[in-house]
Amino acid sequence: MGEPTEIHAADAERAERGARDGSDPGTDHTARTPGGATRVAQTPTAALRGRLREQRRTPRRPRLLFELALIGISYWLYSLVRNAVPEQAAIAQKHSSWVWDLEHTLGIAVERSINHGVNSVTWLIVGMNYYYATLHFIITIGVLVWLYRSHPGRYAATRTVLFITTGIALVGFYFFPLAPPRLMTDGGFIDTVKVHDTWGSMASGAGAHVSNQFAAMPSMHIGWSMWCGLTIFFLARRTWVRVLGLAYPLVTLSVIVSTANHFWLDAVGGEICLLVGFLAARVIYHNWVYRLPRRPDDPAEQALTVPVSWDTKVSA
Repeated sequence: MGEPTEIHAADAERAERGARDGSDPGTDHTARTPGGATRVAQTPTAALRGRLREQRRTPRRPRLLFELALIGISYWLYSLVRNAVPEQAAIAQKHSSWVWDLEHTLGIAVERSINHGVNSVTWLIVGMNYYYATLHFIITIGVLVWLYRSHPGRYAATRTVLFITTGIALVGFYFFPLAPPRLMTDGGFIDTVKVHDTWGSMASGAGAHVSNQFAAMPSMHIGWSMWCGLTIFFLARRTWVRVLGLAYPLVTLSVIVSTANHFWLDAVGGEICLLVGFLAARVIYHNWVYRLPRRPDDPAEQALTVPVSWDTKVSA
């Protein structure tokens, strides 16, 4: 018994349309991978989530040239923005007086005594001046290189912590200009760079006119040194290296106070920025940065946590 003419006509029309479009009528819009598994068409958002999920499961370090360019451009932008903040001297002096009074209230205002005491030991304070001017660059870059070479699976996430921390600091520089202790009008602190004619500081001497001298809150010497110290402590294998990692931010704290470049509370601000950086990276990578796998090609280190809502497995 024949089928109605209308049905044959509709089938013929579908077949003709399928031939024109290069598709087979009657099949769904799926594709098969070389292994034979069905791959369902995804929206751009789902595809992005899939790529991010895959990167978390098999994290890989960025290409070297890309990373060098990223770090160079990021530091250039950091310096540009930091130094472009208006140097509001009156407001910065007011803020420094407020911080100094608060520290007196808290009973921790001992920076001036430390500054004068260490300044009396010439070799020590001169060494601290050079330490302050140079070491935060050398150590930070060294830790980045070590991470890139020895911990490729953790590099991008740990570097992200540093970038976020620094970005938050720029907000602090803009909205809370603060005169460092050595520049307080009636603070009685000693500017050790000027007194000992030490080379290297952009905050005193000949370089002062090209640097924002009121970008003291938060202290990135502390933020960066603590980032380095924690990274070394959690990832280094030798005990003495881990101890040095923990000692580094403590020595840096003594240096920034002795040279009158920061208050104690500036250091607290730097630590808060770093904490936010770690928490932000935890949200991005869904794991603490030091718990990510060391190398992406190690099967024993692939057990990363991925949110259930991001699991796009399709049942057969």
